[in-house]
Amino acid sequence: MAAPRDIDTLLKGWEFQPGEVSARLVKARNGREVLQMRVDMGMLQMEADLRPDGGHPHGAETYFDYLVGEAIRTGESFRLTREQCAEADREFVQFYHRRICWLSLHEYRRAAKDADHSLAFMDFVRLHSPDEEWTLSHEQYRPFVLFHRVQATALATLEESGPVSAIQEINAGLGKFKELFARYDASEQYSDDELVRRLESMRESVRERYEVGRTIEEQLADAVHAENYELAASLRDRMLHLPTGEKMSPPATPADAIDAPPETPPEGGSDATESSLSKPPRRRDG
Repeated sequence: MAAPRDIDTLLKGWEFQPGEVSARLVKARNGREVLQMRVDMGMLQMEADLRPDGGHPHGAETYFDYLVGEAIRTGESFRLTREQCAEADREFVQFYHRRICWLSLHEYRRAAKDADHSLAFMDFVRLHSPDEEWTLSHEQYRPFVLFHRVQATALATLEESGPVSAIQEINAGLGKFKELFARYDASEQYSDDELVRRLESMRESVRERYEVGRTIEEQLADAVHAENYELAASLRDRMLHLPTGEKMSPPATPADAIDAPPETPPEGGSDATESSLSKPPRRRDG
């Protein structure tokens, strides 16, 4: 009797929930971990490491790695072809699906790693894009990927090192958002941006839940802004003499105590939280 070829057994008891990311990490027959994501009328299965589809494009670990090699061989004149653009888009979508699965499973370091891949790939295609329209079609997603990266890293740090370090990670991420807005001459939109506000809200939730005051770095920034240079010098001296361990808090309670569900950027749909840079203007030269 032939083995069944349907996936009824796999889907039994695992209902699709619209608007939710439903994922699970399971063992394949050969013992490797695979990630499964429930979708309408079925599921996606992804590898847990390297490229989600398990492929090795042109023998490389990812298509990004392959393109980097091509750019090195070709030199400064390298530009992506239409076919390469299409393959790059496939890899962006694959890493997006796996990233939101890692977030839903609270696998924050793995989510951050996949976000780093996408951000580095975005940097690459911006340099080697065949035209500005295609460049902007990817740059509009950068705030969402960056948001995921900051969110995941902060939650991982909260679990590993405590709330003070998590707040520092969020502040560092907000600094990257400021740089991004400045690159597109949109600094005036920074404070009102929805993703920025969500990160600020996350930071204050951590501060309130764990009863953490302003970090020494935040106190220093406040002193410099107020032109209280004597206090700023005192804080700098204090930072230099603090052992690393004293700048951090003891490990916190599980990160899921903070309300930070995964966002769904328009890499996979149009129901995302909007960013002011969803359709960025022309980048400032230099």
